[in-house]
Amino acid sequence: MVTSTRRPLRPIVAVLGLLLAVALVVAGGLIDPDRTVHPDAASASGCPVEPDTSVTTTARIAWQPVANGDLVVKDKNWLASCLPNATIHWAKMSSGGDVLQAFGARSIDIAQVGSSPTVKGVSAPLDLDLQIVWLHDVIGKAESLVVRESSVTDLAGLSGKTVATPFGSTAHFSLMEALRQAELTSKVKLVNLAPDAMLGAWQRDEIDAAWVWDPTLTSLLGDGGHVIMSSADTAEAGAPTFDLEAATREFATGNAAFMTMWTKLQAQAAKIMNDEPDEAAAALAVQLGITAEEAEAQFPGYTYLTASDQLGAEYYGGKLPDVLLDTATFLKNQGTITAVGTEAHYADVPNSTYIKELS
Repeated sequence: MVTSTRRPLRPIVAVLGLLLAVALVVAGGLIDPDRTVHPDAASASGCPVEPDTSVTTTARIAWQPVANGDLVVKDKNWLASCLPNATIHWAKMSSGGDVLQAFGARSIDIAQVGSSPTVKGVSAPLDLDLQIVWLHDVIGKAESLVVRESSVTDLAGLSGKTVATPFGSTAHFSLMEALRQAELTSKVKLVNLAPDAMLGAWQRDEIDAAWVWDPTLTSLLGDGGHVIMSSADTAEAGAPTFDLEAATREFATGNAAFMTMWTKLQAQAAKIMNDEPDEAAAALAVQLGITAEEAEAQFPGYTYLTASDQLGAEYYGGKLPDVLLDTATFLKNQGTITAVGTEAHYADVPNSTYIKELS
């Protein structure tokens, strides 16, 4: 009798089936480190407003891991749901510098970015033709000055100390304004460090303090630091900073229907951030890779602006161009830009067209 040496087919078929399933998942894009809690195909039923099927725009959107409504829009897949015939690409950025590089390379159309990098972008030598189309938040305690020594309880105690911050950032702007007002600019040694490099420098005793945001801020606090000042203080003193949305002028003015929908959805998200923090935290937890409790703990560090807030005298309705000009003057003094534009130049950067449509 001849004994068969063939292996049973069932295990082989099972393995092949598993490999095929994995291949299909990868090919279908379901394995995604930026996966939302709504990975299913977009549908009109997921849109919180009336969908617009006429829009066929391709939009390349940059996002940053900041706890505001932009991540609610991303996580809920609203743009794809509300604009089913548009093509939406999301690209993660780690900093405002990355965003400016992407704008300069013409690889993105619209992006969340801080107010200081935005002013850098629209000023010489970059001279990017950008417009501010939305203000996500006013930065408060989310960006703070954390100090190592328990004996240092105010800015005066930093005289002779080494302080780190990412140069050109909103945190840098707040730090320099605080030092200027306290007449300590020449008495503190400043170090330009990216947030992810700060904890190591802190642990090696290379820096005494840092003005920075989460998650680095929390890490420094957990390693013995304490906060003595925040961007809420500098904002109250007349030097506010923002997380905002910048778009190329070409895109913002040439894709009206898309921008109308985008703005409607950001307004919905701002409402959720203010009125339904549990829902907002659940969405942001996925996008930030933290727990909902940790996400919600960041909310008091920001003031989330509604559309009507933004049209007020403090922002689009009056002072925003002045804030941009003041920021440009600061950046010029720091050597970050080569020239400050005219008042008219910075007055032309804010674009409230689509926000006004909501009122």
